[in-house]
Parts: sequence; C-alpha cells; structure tokens
Amino acid sequence: MNALRHATFAAGLALAPVDAGGTESISWQALADERAVIRIADAIDRAVDAQDWKLARSYFADRVTADFSSLSGQPAATIASDDLIGAWAANLKGSKTSLHLRTNHQTTIEGNKATVLSNGYAWNKMEGNGDPLWEVWGTYEHRLSRSAQGWKVDGFRFRMTHERGNPWVKTTPGQ
Repeated sequence: MNALRHATFAAGLALAPVDAGGTESISWQALADERAVIRIADAIDRAVDAQDWKLARSYFADRVTADFSSLSGQPAATIASDDLIGAWAANLKGSKTSLHLRTNHQTTIEGNKATVLSNGYAWNKMEGNGDPLWEVWGTYEHRLSRSAQGWKVDGFRFRMTHERGNPWVKTTPGQ
C-alpha cells in the first residue's frame, strides 16, 4: 500500500502544473506541507458536515482567532477552540444539516507558519419555517502553525461575499 501511495504521489507531481514562470523548484517537504494544510482546511468542512465535533476539534490549536464578522456582525476574537467547536455543535445539530465546499486553494508556507486561502460555499438546511435553505458564498483564510502534533489551525476567517435564502435557517439551532 505504501508503494502505491508513493507512486500516486510521484505521478501527481509529474502532472502538477508549474508556476507561471516554470522555474521555481519545489522540495518534497514543501509539497507535503502544502498538501497537509489544504487537507486540514478541507477536512474541517467534512467533519462539520458529519457533525463529528471531536474530529473537527482535532484540527485546531488550543486557541484560535476566529473572524466571522462579515457573517455575524461580531468582531474577531481569540477564543478557546473548544468554544468555537461548541458553538458550531450547538447550531448544527439534529434536524439542521450543512454542506461546505471550498476550492481554488492558495497556500503560503513560511517555516512553521502557513496560510490557506480558498473560495467557499456553504448551505444549511432545516425544515420548519418556510424555505428550508440558507446559502452563503465567500472566502476563507486558515492560518496554521506547525507543532510537535503537526499542523494546527490557530486563525480562521470567513469573508462573506453573498448570501441568500431563509435567515431563520441561519440563526436557529437544530433540534
């Protein structure tokens, strides 16, 4: 299985686009780090949609600077990651489902710090008060630090560009 994984990785490298200048050399470690931080950003979405709060929490450092000001009107704050995950769990539960998608990842890695920028789309669905759907589009910024436990998110920002649907679905916790 390991040989297959390495062969697949090598094939991916061979087929991967190079930068516009085509002259930048990329080390195996840089590629592995880039893949790791993108995987974490995507895995958070999958864990949230599956309502697997323990898994979602595992991707975060103990404290995180969270900025959802464009969505909630509340200022950015540095909080315990347990509190962030607890708030998500309180809102997205039971009868309320979600789907999060992201694309066009752009990474910057400098030593033990990384940033992942991506475009995102999400919806929440819940029956009970008119239109059961609320949707949002925007950009995400995940800031990560490398520790002995690997890469962990210590900063998270969502900048909403558009929303539509039933605001009741957005603001009402699932039952």
